[in-house]
Amino acid sequence: MTRTNGPLALAFHAVFIAFILAPLVVVILVAFTPESYLSIPTTKWSLRWFEAIWASDFIPAFWISVYVACGAATIALVVSVPAAIATARFDFPGRQALGAYFLSPLMVPHVVLGVALLRFMAEVGLTANMAALIMGHVIIVLPFTLRLALAALTGMNRHCEWAAWSLGASQWAVFRRVTLPMIIPGLAGGWLLAFIQSFDELTMTVFVASPGTTTLPVRMFQYITDNIDPMVASISTALIVLALVLMAVMERVYGLERLLAGKGEA
Repeated sequence: MTRTNGPLALAFHAVFIAFILAPLVVVILVAFTPESYLSIPTTKWSLRWFEAIWASDFIPAFWISVYVACGAATIALVVSVPAAIATARFDFPGRQALGAYFLSPLMVPHVVLGVALLRFMAEVGLTANMAALIMGHVIIVLPFTLRLALAALTGMNRHCEWAAWSLGASQWAVFRRVTLPMIIPGLAGGWLLAFIQSFDELTMTVFVASPGTTTLPVRMFQYITDNIDPMVASISTALIVLALVLMAVMERVYGLERLLAGKGEA
């Protein structure tokens, strides 16, 4: 059975991977065209559209996206740690309801969240505000940090905590010196996933962002509604290369499996 399914499984995975990567390959090829329209280069290659990025307003939008994603991921992580400890370690009335409440943004369409946040921010006077945009992104990314924090707390060996308590350590000392170092891989993975989700968020941000807080996905969306040149393809290619470089650095320094799967030292 294994010998029969092996080549078929390998072929299926190869076709599946090719299907997933094909759009990315097309986008990368289009980015190197010298033409002013979408065209895959065959004989002529150019860096024209990569040079045009530096003279555009996409660079400020990129840094706004980084700022918002860092802020949202960090705040969500700070909120997730005590919430995860409460729901994972203690049994109290409404525990399941509290966990479902924190994870509820996963079940609400982002367009609904965008309209609701726009209405709420208009009522309290928070429109056209960076803090309001970060707050909206915190709601979106909180489930990602919470799930990985819960997984890290559930999977850790509590004997280390009990040993520290038996030696007279306080609750804060145990958390700071034992619990937190053991769950840091899971927390780091949650922060990374939250950052990616926030950086890539478009649907909700379209409703909440203002001209002064336009993120990169929103700016790219606005651009393609009025233009058909390869500028967005070149930006996408640059982001792909940047992501690959960051992944290589993280794999070299920390290990992607340890970071994303939340696995500690053996």
